[in-house]
Amino acid sequence: MSQSAGAPSGNESFLHRYVPVLGKTVFRLGLSTSYGLKDAAGIRAALDSGMNYIFWNPRHEHLTAAVKDVVRKDRDRVVIATGPMLGYFAGSVRRAAENALTTLGTEYLDVLQLFWAGKMSFLTDATIGELVKLRESGKARAIGVSIHDRKKAGELAESSPLNFFMIRYNAAHPGAESDIFPHLERRRPAVVAYTATSWRKLLRRPSGWSGPVATAGDCYRFCLTSPHIDVTLTGPRNVEELRANLTALNKGPLSAEEMTWIRELGKVVRGA
Repeated sequence: MSQSAGAPSGNESFLHRYVPVLGKTVFRLGLSTSYGLKDAAGIRAALDSGMNYIFWNPRHEHLTAAVKDVVRKDRDRVVIATGPMLGYFAGSVRRAAENALTTLGTEYLDVLQLFWAGKMSFLTDATIGELVKLRESGKARAIGVSIHDRKKAGELAESSPLNFFMIRYNAAHPGAESDIFPHLERRRPAVVAYTATSWRKLLRRPSGWSGPVATAGDCYRFCLTSPHIDVTLTGPRNVEELRANLTALNKGPLSAEEMTWIRELGKVVRGA
């Protein structure tokens, strides 16, 4: 993922990245409204800290006002990613996009994605074709999918109209390094990682492990040390956790020693 000529350098380049398919610079720790912070004050605290990538779940109406407010005040800076809760048919994809545009009061979505392909959506010619139409009409900038199937994600990254992928990637599940990342070079889609803590398993001591366990910040740094990951999502339970995660990112990429340690921890967690 290349940066623009005006992109920050040094540690700033670890915290921020220009993403060509979005046409924007993102703060690389993204906020998910699907879990974690439960009130508008928490959302605003995240945005006030400099975060600007929001994975918005339209079902969480109690948070929508805060998201709508930041869209109104600073649309050029903020990145909104969303999609249909159930994307089985072309019509449901279009209706979800149009409802999101109306609800947020915006002319475009930065990311329009099918959620959890194979479970909450279908990757068919019709659904993908509808995503393409929405992008061509200017209602979405990037179109893509949240997907567990790494092999399929690699195929789609290599040769499909999709230019956005939300994938599972963490120290306990690093399979994207072989199944997805080698396919990104030709088209350079945007890539967002989720489950950085492996559903908090990396934060708890596994049986047979005598070394230190990871913090959430360590897990986010692991993801963002990869040049292939543009953003990793976080779902802090409160503002204190949010601030701790942001502070950890200031350490920059993991060192070679830290990378060896967290990969070994990840193997034990995966085996457990």
